[in-house]
Amino acid sequence: MKALGVLPFARDLILKYIEPGSTVIDATCGNGNDTLFLAQTLNHTGHIHAFDIQAQAINNTQEKTSDFQNISYHHLGHEKVLDVVNAQVSLAIFNLGYLPKGDKSIVTLPETTIQAIENIFSILEVEGLIILVIYPGHAEGKIEKDAVLNYLAHIDQNIAHIFKYEFINQKNNPPFVIGIEKRKNKNE
Repeated sequence: MKALGVLPFARDLILKYIEPGSTVIDATCGNGNDTLFLAQTLNHTGHIHAFDIQAQAINNTQEKTSDFQNISYHHLGHEKVLDVVNAQVSLAIFNLGYLPKGDKSIVTLPETTIQAIENIFSILEVEGLIILVIYPGHAEGKIEKDAVLNYLAHIDQNIAHIFKYEFINQKNNPPFVIGIEKRKNKNE
């Protein structure tokens, strides 16, 4: 059995929650690695919506995924998902923090991340999953981590199962994964 870091764990979750034809969201497309993985997993079926506020991230993702035609690139904050996605989604993934090899002063923000989670949850299929890869190793990341965990702790367990995957013996605030599995719609 292979060791399972947080990113391989997130990818294993993707494989369990999507199938050919799914509509999925990469809420922070960054350098395009998750968007590419989603595209390869869907194998030219379904649809991927890739979001980022940085033009560099959108360009990086477009270059990395140029062989796929089932991707819409949105140079928008992920909190604006409802402005452009009008379908139910099976899965969404976030990598919070800053763009690797990019401007580290541009970071995801607690307010917009929480708004994006709420908006995506509203169009998430029952038994669909939102994956958050949280990076608390920098000052803004710690603030976002605390705000997001506080928000998630107050979601009714009858609406969603929320789990955390982390290493407890690592130094320097390592990244960890949060999964939000929808159990039912809020109005049911």
